[in-house]
Amino acid sequence: MASWPQLPLSDWTDTQTTLHRWTQVVGKTRLALAPMQNHWWQCALYLTARGLGTSPMPYAKGSVELEFDFLDHRLVGRTSGGTTQSIPLAPRSVADFYRDYLGLLAALGVAAKIWPVPQEMVDTTRFTDDRDHASYDPDAAQRCWRILALTDRVLQRFRGPFLGKSSPSHFWWGGFDLACTRFSGRPAPRHPGGIPNLADYVTREAYSHECISAGWWPGNVGGPVAEPAFYAYAYPEPAGCPDAPVRPAATRYLLAMREWILPYEAVRAARDPEGALLEFLQSTYEAAADRGGWDRARLERA
Repeated sequence: MASWPQLPLSDWTDTQTTLHRWTQVVGKTRLALAPMQNHWWQCALYLTARGLGTSPMPYAKGSVELEFDFLDHRLVGRTSGGTTQSIPLAPRSVADFYRDYLGLLAALGVAAKIWPVPQEMVDTTRFTDDRDHASYDPDAAQRCWRILALTDRVLQRFRGPFLGKSSPSHFWWGGFDLACTRFSGRPAPRHPGGIPNLADYVTREAYSHECISAGWWPGNVGGPVAEPAFYAYAYPEPAGCPDAPVRPAATRYLLAMREWILPYEAVRAARDPEGALLEFLQSTYEAAADRGGWDRARLERA
């Protein structure tokens, strides 16, 4: 199996903040074209053999899919009619990327209404005006994709024994994270909302039912986790989670985020990285499910 690459956030902060906005541009196309699904699952992107893609979406003339190709460093659009168009992934501003992306959609014959404003970010400069974010390090972008691909393999294994409702392993362009979520089957209390630049009705649909979610994200400069890390949390969070015994030993509970955090470097340095990550996913799920009174005998394969 491929080794887990290094990717300190400090090595690619400018590229990550630019790429985050590019993925939002493409993700908003999925929001515009794909039919509504519970918890907004129709909006997410998915791992592909070459990068991140939308999967096929309906449009007036059939189906269209878009893919960030992190091997050839191109954004590729393909239609069921056989048309292919692409634009390069290279250093340039969000405004220029957005302009060229709209041109790509037009060349494919796709009409999509996109709200050109970032979500879940403090900086809400419109895509049309954003000339500050203009970095692209192809090596760092490819390493990020390889981490996502390796994590996706483990999340799919983790999802397998669960018999209840569970999301696919999918990439959320709002938070720039890969996640998989399990559900107890019971409704959840109304979510308080309050996520920056995200309408509360979006959050309330996302958390309409009790869930335990886990995934990977690259960290956030200036935030409580300024390093790539795996995370897990429950909504609503049952009492006792901060003190619950979980594994591996490098896992900590971050009260500010109400999440378990396992540094990516701890997994990367493990003798068996995939096994260490599975241990984290399983032990945090068990801690939250047991304390939340989930019917595990019904929800899990024996």
